Amino acid sequence: MARRLGRPLICVVLAACLACVLPAYDVSPDVKPLVALFEARYRAAHTLQATFLERYTENGHVIRVEAGTAYFRRPGKMRWEYEAPEKNLFLVDGKTAWFYVPADHTATRVPAKMSADWRTPMALLAGEMKVSRVCGRVQLASQEKAESPGNVVLYCEVRGEGTKSQKSDSPDTYAQTGEAAEAVFFFEIVKKTGDLVRVLVRDSGGVGIEFQFSNWKTDPRVNDALFRFSVPPGVAIVNGELPAGRNGVNP
Repeated sequence: MARRLGRPLICVVLAACLACVLPAYDVSPDVKPLVALFEARYRAAHTLQATFLERYTENGHVIRVEAGTAYFRRPGKMRWEYEAPEKNLFLVDGKTAWFYVPADHTATRVPAKMSADWRTPMALLAGEMKVSRVCGRVQLASQEKAESPGNVVLYCEVRGEGTKSQKSDSPDTYAQTGEAAEAVFFFEIVKKTGDLVRVLVRDSGGVGIEFQFSNWKTDPRVNDALFRFSVPPGVAIVNGELPAGRNGVNP
């Protein structure tokens, strides 16, 4: 069960929404048009749907690969239906994050806003779609190989993580002074459309998680009940706990 709990806890990172807009948003001129296109691509949608592939790695080694369908609905709701290699469900109803493992007959719940320090570009899809809410600085990350020549990878310095960062003249340098950042975030988008292709999260302990997205659908017809969790008969509810000091990355 410990292995399975690692994934939903990092998914809570994806579900966290910021409470306010913070100052000192830094975007270079060459990146501004890309960020604007990315925001415009998803901002008008009330509900989003996509197919995803998720890779979990430790020190460069792939530990687990999963696939399924994800749904995002404003404000602050998500549903991740894991279909392979086994069926699991991660759901955020706006207040509570649920992780349901049918094979274990258990459902773990965690308050969705247990920590305001858990911020990632994924929160954009269930929020106001403003990169400035999540990233204090955005720059090109050309050292990160894109999935396609028509894509671009952007580095997001998450608010709160970069208080000790040192801005570098090189767009590929993510220099830190003092303590290293807990985690680094990248998101890959299509240059022409702004479609989100991939999100990368890497923590300072060598743990990484990658989400690849495809088949985006804007405002698909889905019932509100899809974003509510009904506890099946015979399923035990477990109150989850956040791991200390790892920003939710708990292998």
